[in-house]
Amino acid sequence: MKANELTLAEAFRKEAVSGFEKYLPRIVDCLQLLSEEEIWWRPNEASNSAGNLVLHLCGNVRQWIISGLGGEPDTRERDKEFAERGPISRRLLIGRLKKTVEEACQTISRFPAEALSREFDIQGYRASGLVAIAHVYEHFAYHTGQIIYLAKLKRGNDLGFTRLPAAKPARPVAAQRP
Repeated sequence: MKANELTLAEAFRKEAVSGFEKYLPRIVDCLQLLSEEEIWWRPNEASNSAGNLVLHLCGNVRQWIISGLGGEPDTRERDKEFAERGPISRRLLIGRLKKTVEEACQTISRFPAEALSREFDIQGYRASGLVAIAHVYEHFAYHTGQIIYLAKLKRGNDLGFTRLPAAKPARPVAAQRP
């Protein structure tokens, strides 16, 4: 592998770890804001609770990174992640998620640069190491946003993770035409 490819591989791995380290505290903060009952609240039967999403993230991260790339046994039971209705305690959910993310970050950090282009069989898919890490990073961010939204629905206020822009008066549609 060329020096610039190693640099790119290292940058990619560091960015993935940084992303998990950024999103994990946001999920933890949301779970801390919700009551034990609210963690398992679903807006409707077609939607998941924050608790289900945490279980799902643990399953996905473990299957794709820790097992798929790291070689640990794959014990995932995906359907159970969504079927659970609680109560699994906040403390247990947070502990499980933190442990999973920590293991995944260790796996990514020590994952060989040359293995990023190697193909792996994960969850019935064939994916390169790079694609597997990118998939899990994107998936984790996506569900973090859903958990934040659920917490905002229940709390009715800004959680302070990002700055909301100041509202600007809307321009009439007619004024927008050239």
